[in-house]
Amino acid sequence: MRVHAYAAPAAAAPLAPTVIERRAVGANDVLIEIKYAGICHSDIHTVNGDWGLQPYPVVPGHEIVGIVAEVGADVTRHRVGDRVGVGCMVNSCGRCVNCRNGDEQYCLEGMVPTYAGTDRDGTVTQGGYSTHVVVDADFVLSVPEGIDLAAAAPLLCAGITTYSPLRHWGAGPGKKVAVVGLGGLGHMAVKIAHAMGAEVTVLSQSLKKQEDGLRLGADHYHATGDPDTFERLAGRFDLIVNTVSARIDVDAYLGLLAVDGTLVNVGAPGEPLSLNVFSLIGARRSYAGSMIGGIAETQEMLDFCAEHRFGADIELISADQINEAYQRVLASDVRYRFVIDTATLG
Repeated sequence: MRVHAYAAPAAAAPLAPTVIERRAVGANDVLIEIKYAGICHSDIHTVNGDWGLQPYPVVPGHEIVGIVAEVGADVTRHRVGDRVGVGCMVNSCGRCVNCRNGDEQYCLEGMVPTYAGTDRDGTVTQGGYSTHVVVDADFVLSVPEGIDLAAAAPLLCAGITTYSPLRHWGAGPGKKVAVVGLGGLGHMAVKIAHAMGAEVTVLSQSLKKQEDGLRLGADHYHATGDPDTFERLAGRFDLIVNTVSARIDVDAYLGLLAVDGTLVNVGAPGEPLSLNVFSLIGARRSYAGSMIGGIAETQEMLDFCAEHRFGADIELISADQINEAYQRVLASDVRYRFVIDTATLG
């Protein structure tokens, strides 16, 4: 099946219209007519080759929502006409201890990313900046009716990337949670932590997004550009979720944690970070990392967002605005996620 798409022909090259082939629908496959695809900062890193060698051309996009157009003979969970989504992975071994425990994202054989990866049949995966995709049914999520379909797209990456650590480290009533950065990831972390019942603080470089932060559900908002902030908030938080993909002073942020507090990195900076181990020892603190979530947890996140009736804050764009959108993401000029209307790809 040949479908319209937008691809980067080479590293750091502008994306351009193209036609790609999708595999035939197998017995356990789902053919999805893609309606919307979110733009994640990871897409830009991949297109630019920031994370190492990969095959080109590459069609990015791992925040995918659409309608089931066809199902394989063995598929029982999804039906033609269903609202569905696909996130950052489209396969895993299914046999290792992590897969069996529902942590397919940590598959010991390596989960298969939605684009720029090698699928189990040896083909290179291509992502959601396209009109259709064929995905193993076990990696297709149901999108509840309580979420606008376009606003649901970023939940498949930004939503689960923040939901997973908030849930794992027990965000909820009586817990003080700080979110570092108010971008695509950060704005979802604020919404989700607030809905979980935590006391939420945004830590941003400046106060220019303060009004947004409070509207999204934050109880407090502080500028990290103010050196007094770190003194005033010392020892305050049970959990800090760092969503920024840039270098931070890890020791300074660890100093904001209470005893037994945890700083979790979900942002992926391009250079190593360092810390003084005494920042951990002094209050039994932890420094951790987290990647997306497993399929069951991602479905749980979608159901949670539907129950609380929110999706991402988005700016809907046409395909010919993708390259401009990339530049705006790099300039932090988006509130808070670009989503492509894939009807404009044809």
